[in-house]
Amino acid sequence: MIGVFDSGLGGLTVLRALVERFKTVDFVYLADHAHVPYGNQPSEDIVGYTRACVEELFSRGAKLTLLGCNTATAVALRRLQQDWLPQSRWVAGHNVLGIVAPTVEGATQTPWAVTSPQYPQKYNTDTIAVFGTTRTITSGVYPEEIRKRCPKVTVVQQICSELAGAIENKRPEAELDALVREGVEAMLANNGEMPPHRAILGCTHFPLVEHLFRKYLPPFTRILSQPEVVADSFEDYLARRSNYLNRDERGKLTLLTTGDPDDVSEKARVFWPDVPAFAKA
Repeated sequence: MIGVFDSGLGGLTVLRALVERFKTVDFVYLADHAHVPYGNQPSEDIVGYTRACVEELFSRGAKLTLLGCNTATAVALRRLQQDWLPQSRWVAGHNVLGIVAPTVEGATQTPWAVTSPQYPQKYNTDTIAVFGTTRTITSGVYPEEIRKRCPKVTVVQQICSELAGAIENKRPEAELDALVREGVEAMLANNGEMPPHRAILGCTHFPLVEHLFRKYLPPFTRILSQPEVVADSFEDYLARRSNYLNRDERGKLTLLTTGDPDDVSEKARVFWPDVPAFAKA
């Protein structure tokens, strides 16, 4: 069984891609609606909430848990991997991953294990744009990890502070269009009107409006949407670690929330129209 965690519902875009890719794998998804949103929480609280939810997923049988949340990945993942997991009762046979690593792999065309510039990436002078929420962008995790592999790349970040909430609250298409246009125009202005070669949609809500980013970004800009990028990376990871895979004819899907299951199930349809109902964690 594989666990997927998010502070809310955006991680469903990643989960859906994984379920469609790995049809025989059992997945359990946990959304921490009791503490959402994470973006305005102190770092120590984010680490604590994330650790508690990972433990919950481990206790339900998940040996591998993916943080399907950019904020949790940026703020908590390294702490969990380096400080908590090695000292925990889960140290044997369990692991926790995040979604920044596969996204950076896709953006730099460099395996995550490579943390120093290699040929030809070390000579790459492309421009990469990163669109995300306030906390993800201010963490600086994407520029830091990209430049470890491609030091000559220009990374331009753009906060889209209202977009995730507007998507989740089913705001009209015209409002979403205006927010995306505003973000793209601000990114271009901050980069001297130089268009990016690649654009990272660094929020798991944003794939739902990828068509709007496509509308306002130049045609040659490659958009990296996290569900597909993460699924590709996960397929490679699991091919080398089959101990995380079950062998059922068809995988089971369990959806949990720390909030109100009925309310969450209704809102979840924005991300996955025929999504199964949530249960209380």
